Amino acid sequence: MEGETSWVINCFEDSTRGIGEFDSFSELSDEGSKEVNAVSVDLILPDDLLERILACLPVASIFRAGCVCKRWHEIVSSRRFLWNFSHVLPQKPWYFMFTSSDEPVGYAFDPVLRKWYGIDLPRIKTSNWFIASSCGLVSFMDNDTRSELYVCNPITKHCRKLQESPGLKFPDYSALAISVNRISHGYTISIVKSKQVPGNFFQWDLSIHIYDSDTRMWVTSCTEVLTGWRGGDESVICGGFLYVLIYSAGGGSPETRHGLITYNLSSRSSNGLLIRSFIKVPCPLTCGRLMNLNEKLVMVGGIGKQDRPDIIKGIGIWVLNGKDWQEIARMPHKCFQGFGELDDVFASSGTDNLIYIQSYGAPALLVFDFNQKQWKWSQKCPVTKRFPLQLFTGFCFEPRIEMAP
Repeated sequence: MEGETSWVINCFEDSTRGIGEFDSFSELSDEGSKEVNAVSVDLILPDDLLERILACLPVASIFRAGCVCKRWHEIVSSRRFLWNFSHVLPQKPWYFMFTSSDEPVGYAFDPVLRKWYGIDLPRIKTSNWFIASSCGLVSFMDNDTRSELYVCNPITKHCRKLQESPGLKFPDYSALAISVNRISHGYTISIVKSKQVPGNFFQWDLSIHIYDSDTRMWVTSCTEVLTGWRGGDESVICGGFLYVLIYSAGGGSPETRHGLITYNLSSRSSNGLLIRSFIKVPCPLTCGRLMNLNEKLVMVGGIGKQDRPDIIKGIGIWVLNGKDWQEIARMPHKCFQGFGELDDVFASSGTDNLIYIQSYGAPALLVFDFNQKQWKWSQKCPVTKRFPLQLFTGFCFEPRIEMAP
């Protein structure tokens, strides 16, 4: 496809393959015959200082810097450089957009350099797999048997397959979440499984299963029967708690079509605590998307009309304070119209201070800066819609080169 920048990287084991694919640096030429006494920075800076400077670059620029010369390539490939990189400020999250409804192909948007890169994701086979990310690591789980589960770094392509989670086989609904410790680099994965109780439409079995990367073991932390509610595919880990969006199993008013339950990950049994931890949603929602922004629970939701709650009239962003939702922003009407064909459900994910919102029906991508409270369209994705039923979706992740599963 035209207009994209390719990204072909196999970590630093073969860094030069990907580095050269980026746009080259422009060089300044001497004007006339004027003599200039120039001193190369490369000659006067010691390795440790140069490492710290390069570690502050955006990820894409680091790979470009690696092809400047042999010395720079050795620096960005060293373990000490990775250590320096891990101690700089978090990178701005990228957004990977799947451009096909059948195959897991697509492009990643870099908000710093405002470019799209072609990235091949390891292991994932279709774009409808369950996906969760945290601090540079992304977990994938297949949507059919729920038995294939991987954790990978999409930048370096390092990947690990995890053993199948315990609990319900072939659940009706599943929700995947991951949380990475920035200091130890250990991670926790949770899978929430929900299945209808046979012969009872209003009761649903719900179980929570936790994986610890240190022990490499699964623990079933909670099993409970919900009445009038069922689990879904939205969950997130934030501040040591697991938040799960639940859905009405029938009846009730539009305001009670969605709800939120919390679970303390340090607990070992719920003893009925899940339903007692119920939190109302701020308004009638057509859908809700949960995300962790700097250990704040944030929800992006489609706002339903009062008389037709299944019809979306706008999109709002809320942050949870205790058990109360604080509205942070609403999508401007001109942006809402800019999607062209925004359905009542949409893709949205975020981390650090950026939130991405995307319609399933088009490759348009809108970015919300949580700190600046600003809305901005991304650069146009280098793909066009080829047929009316083509779908687009995606997820965001923090590009880190030092993280490994």
